Amino acid sequence: MAKLVLAGKANCPHYATAELLADYLQANLPDFRVHKITQHPEKWEQWLHDICEMNGWEHRRSPIIWRELLDRGGKGLLLGGVNDFLEYAQHYYGITSRMLGEEVLDIAEENLQAHIEVEKEEEEIKSLIKPLQIWITSASAPICYQLIPLLANGEVFGMTTEISIHLLDTDQFKEVLCGIVMEAEDMAFPLLRSISEHTEIDEAFIQADIIIVLDDVLLNREVQSLENYIREVSEICQVYAPLIEKNAKSEVRVISSGKTFVNLKAMMIMTYGPSIKPENVIAIATSWESAAKAMLARKLDMNAAGVKDIIVWGNVTGCNYIDLSHAKLYGYDCAIWGPANFPRPLLNMIYDSKWLHSEFQSAQSSLSSRVCHGVGMLPAHAVATVLRYWYHGSPGEIVSVGILTKGQFCIPEGIVFSMPVRFQNGNWEVMTELEVNETTQKVLGRLAHELIQEKLIALKEIKEMHPYGAEKITS
Repeated sequence: MAKLVLAGKANCPHYATAELLADYLQANLPDFRVHKITQHPEKWEQWLHDICEMNGWEHRRSPIIWRELLDRGGKGLLLGGVNDFLEYAQHYYGITSRMLGEEVLDIAEENLQAHIEVEKEEEEIKSLIKPLQIWITSASAPICYQLIPLLANGEVFGMTTEISIHLLDTDQFKEVLCGIVMEAEDMAFPLLRSISEHTEIDEAFIQADIIIVLDDVLLNREVQSLENYIREVSEICQVYAPLIEKNAKSEVRVISSGKTFVNLKAMMIMTYGPSIKPENVIAIATSWESAAKAMLARKLDMNAAGVKDIIVWGNVTGCNYIDLSHAKLYGYDCAIWGPANFPRPLLNMIYDSKWLHSEFQSAQSSLSSRVCHGVGMLPAHAVATVLRYWYHGSPGEIVSVGILTKGQFCIPEGIVFSMPVRFQNGNWEVMTELEVNETTQKVLGRLAHELIQEKLIALKEIKEMHPYGAEKITS
């Protein structure tokens, strides 16, 4: 079987001549096949150079024609240009072209228009497949390594949503980022369109749909004061926020996670990025929820997935309060059974009140150690869970996230405070219908005090570095 490849400029009359002859041969000879490649005139020279360099050919004009020797693994045998092809057809098949010059010119123009339309159609098809652009800062952190498979397996955004992941860190971690990129590519996730590393801060957050901020400060209270730590957080956010405003999409969603000052990072991003929508910036508290559920499940000898609606109030990586007053159990093995969706109040099922009011409360320090010193699986799962809720909803389930307060539950306005929300239709809303007893209200007041102090210190730092930077959170 003879298979010829015919390539040329879309508006080339010599290509049109060769194309018509090739079509005739294919229509009239049972063992003749032709594959046609057209290139836009502006791209032709580079394309021709590349194909000749790849095959070791010498050819300078349109068209270029070669024969594919299928019985030799597809190796190409160069025939040449239009005159070479005419001679080939005449010699082997006794057929040549008799098209007039004006007809060939008309066909060449039609070829160009058809090529432009095909290119336009292909671009339109590509534009319909827009992967979510996800940026992860401080991407050398262990949480990032654990997070990538969760984002790329389709469970977070859906099995039809492709994603592109961009890893951002300083130049000293470039080798680590390259290693993560190579390993992620080797895993061949079907929904991971691309993954790339970035160490140039100016190119950060370009076209970002989601930004996951993992930056932390190293705590050593013997060396640094709280003011120094807050200054360090402010400096990070002072760099990120303007870049988010400049480069990211207008509806970008920002998630603050990590081991230190998670609430403060969220507030500083809103402060230094006044055009970023406050409702699109949240701090993750789900790690605390998960750790508390596991501890309660061990006490009750049940599956931790059946423990729901635990609320984490306050400062996610500082002083917080785990509220069990609305918690429920599903699938708990007790005297009375019900369907799978039948809940039981958790406090009614724990008869050991001493354990609940002493050991559980005191155990929060051990929970803090697990949450803040884990190897990355727990916080990665927390980020993935919240993103899944944000995109697909959390029907009937309470989720704790840090948000900018507007006076809900009598908490002072203008601080990022973890509280109960529900996700639906791509948004979240605070569950203000939940009752908060007097004891819990007093605790919330104390928790708010710590965050207000952080805010005041941050405002002082902002006024020193940038006199107008505090306008948004003081208004």
